[in-house]
Amino acid sequence: MSTSAASANPLARMLEPAEWAAAGIPLLRNPREVVSGLHSRHRPRPATAVVAVLDPDERLAASASFTRRPAPADGWMFRNSLLAQLRRVIPHDLRRRTPVRTAVLLYCREGDARWTEEDGAWMWGLRDACTLHGLRCGAYITLTSDGWQVLGEGRGGRRPNADAPPESFESFAAADTPQPRAGGAASEVLRRAAAR
Repeated sequence: MSTSAASANPLARMLEPAEWAAAGIPLLRNPREVVSGLHSRHRPRPATAVVAVLDPDERLAASASFTRRPAPADGWMFRNSLLAQLRRVIPHDLRRRTPVRTAVLLYCREGDARWTEEDGAWMWGLRDACTLHGLRCGAYITLTSDGWQVLGEGRGGRRPNADAPPESFESFAAADTPQPRAGGAASEVLRRAAAR
């Protein structure tokens, strides 16, 4: 099959789970926190995609959500949609030698957590959009009525799910705020100085 024929075939623009696993996608340190944060911010319903950009410390730098059009699953179309959203919310990192920020995709859909051809098309689209925007390709997460699942990793949970009301945004905003540290040598010096 020629390259042009392969690029015209929507089935060629999808990734199988084994291809995704072999791509060396970085693991999320705390996937539940990422999923819960995106769920509370965007309140996705079925057919909603949420693309998020994480900084090197896995803090949310930007995110956007949009509804998938009712059309056959096509990685090229998904790539273009993701790229449009990324361009809208965050500047590209194409001048960097190696990407420092990571894009993850949460897709809320009907059905169970097993891989589908639609998931394969989203994976292809995410990987390509990341390359074109200068980002590392991160996790692809499905959100269904059964819960959430990081495809290719086997990690998931029951909450949040597609039917659950979002947890309060304030609890995640508070978790993102560094808490003052107490104790240590500096605290002891300050305590003694205040006692004088």
